Amino acid sequence: MIVRKNKPSAKSLLVLFIMVLAFFFVTYNLVFMIKHHKGGSWVADELGFLDPLIRNIPGKVMVLANSNSKFHVAVTATDAAYSQWQCRIMYYWYKKVKDMPGSDMGKFTRIVHSGRPDQLMDEIPTFVVDPLPAGLDRGYVVMNRPWAFVQWLEKADIEEEYILMAEPDHIFVNPLPNLTNGNQPAGYPFFYIKPVKHGKIIRKFYPKANGPITDIDPIGNSPVIIQKSLLEEIAPTWVNISLQMKDDPETDETFGWVLEMYAYAVASALHGVRHILHDNFMLQPPWDFDVENKFIIHYTYACDYNLKVS
Repeated sequence: MIVRKNKPSAKSLLVLFIMVLAFFFVTYNLVFMIKHHKGGSWVADELGFLDPLIRNIPGKVMVLANSNSKFHVAVTATDAAYSQWQCRIMYYWYKKVKDMPGSDMGKFTRIVHSGRPDQLMDEIPTFVVDPLPAGLDRGYVVMNRPWAFVQWLEKADIEEEYILMAEPDHIFVNPLPNLTNGNQPAGYPFFYIKPVKHGKIIRKFYPKANGPITDIDPIGNSPVIIQKSLLEEIAPTWVNISLQMKDDPETDETFGWVLEMYAYAVASALHGVRHILHDNFMLQPPWDFDVENKFIIHYTYACDYNLKVS
């Protein structure tokens, strides 16, 4: 038996063509709307199903700030030998990429919170601040980071309008543009920072009156690019929240070494600040290894996994 295939009629072809054309225009308008909106909550507010997360597109970088908006690179550190060597390596890579095309990187400061000068003062631009009063950090040296930023912001002469908060174990693998959008800072979404999961604890420091826990970004303070004036507002709150969290046994045990990261996220939310989240901001081995479209890598991870970055 021969089965004959019926040829599509001109009418059905016309209907199909109209459907394809309509789908194209709907898709185009949706993409156009997404592409031309800016900010950290616009997508979630207007479309209702996406997070304020800028996903990396291979070969392209989403830059939202004015291209002339230089940011000051600031890293907090101690005068310990290990921290000094990390800072040396970081500063080397900073100088390597600072003046490359696409960079908005300004000056560099190593903020030493040991309270005294060290032998790197003439090698790396350094600003010395005091540590927390004895006993306040409870043996957790990172607690000095927010206090160091408070002092530096109050006393230092900072030319740039924006600041990149970084850490000694960061390496710049590509020139870093200003990823902010005006007064909306840029941050990196850490998969292990989960405010909603720890809602009971978070509510101790972020009452219901302040809003839903989803208003707290899944970030730490580093890497973050932020307006200097905005950081001046957030930093004292960041200090206080860090100390309060450390004083609470349940919070201290639950958050552990990321306690100060949660403190910055909560402090930012208390000031009504949301960050634009860039997942191409930083590379985290062993979960990802592609440096082509990333800007920063954890130096410690790079050493541990022999990741080639040059």
